Amino acid sequence: MTGERSSEQRGLCTRRVVAVTGAGAGIGREHALAFAAAGARVVVGDVAARDAAEVVEEIREHGGEAVTHTEPIDTWSGAASLVRTALDAFGRLDVLVNNAGILRDRMLVSMDEDEWDAVVRVHLKGHFAPLRHAAAYWRGQAKAGRSVDARVINTTSGAGLMGSVGQGNYAAAKAGIVGLTLVAAEELGRYGVTVNAIAPAARTRMTVATMPELVAKPESGFDHYHPGNVAPLVVWLGSAESSAVTGRVFEVEGGRISLADGWRHGPAADAGRRWRPEELGAVVGKLTDQAPAPEPVYGARPSGPGGPTG
Repeated sequence: MTGERSSEQRGLCTRRVVAVTGAGAGIGREHALAFAAAGARVVVGDVAARDAAEVVEEIREHGGEAVTHTEPIDTWSGAASLVRTALDAFGRLDVLVNNAGILRDRMLVSMDEDEWDAVVRVHLKGHFAPLRHAAAYWRGQAKAGRSVDARVINTTSGAGLMGSVGQGNYAAAKAGIVGLTLVAAEELGRYGVTVNAIAPAARTRMTVATMPELVAKPESGFDHYHPGNVAPLVVWLGSAESSAVTGRVFEVEGGRISLADGWRHGPAADAGRRWRPEELGAVVGKLTDQAPAPEPVYGARPSGPGGPTG
């Protein structure tokens, strides 16, 4: 298989069945290839049937097992068929990697309804619907007394964590995925399912279109934005080794992995009664002085690590 593959990954997911959405190219393709290299059987999901078939062919050429799924996962029936494809082909489903996405970038004052709806549908419903059908399968297995050791890895973005100028629809959908991840981790833990999210920064069709110079492949040395750099963490999160990790969000870029720490209750003031509006200027000023400054929105000023998001 192409790209950088660690021999240490091989066998980590032996015989596990993994469904990856948006797996025909970019980050999703690398996920699918890396899982296969680690011994998993893979459902390669992508509405671009030719791309999905090419990934399956590459996996099979290297001795792996894979099938395609080309129904849209932002529809109820398409998401249900993703789970059925795994069950029909391999008899089970152990890991769901929600990765599919699109961009319709526009400043808010220029964005139209279709641009909002399309991005929220593909990203947010395209995460919820497969998760819902996979969760129903795992709940059924658990209630039947069968052992479940399942994983969900969702895909958010730096835009969803910090915001991104010109990407209000994308940022809102990706922020929603974080909220969905936290709720799913809490609700599905009782059935033997962990749920985590990644916020990747890599060279994809989306980032090449929006920031080609930044993510360009270097002439030599470590390819910082190679999409395959994201896959090792996702493979580990999909393995049996990750059973103690759930409800977490990881930022992944190049060789760097970090935990994104979400909203927490901050400084507070309590009058023990209803506040009067004229009192609140001083109160809010004191609270903001006590709290750390928020991370800058991408595009508002030069950003730090993790600028381009997948």
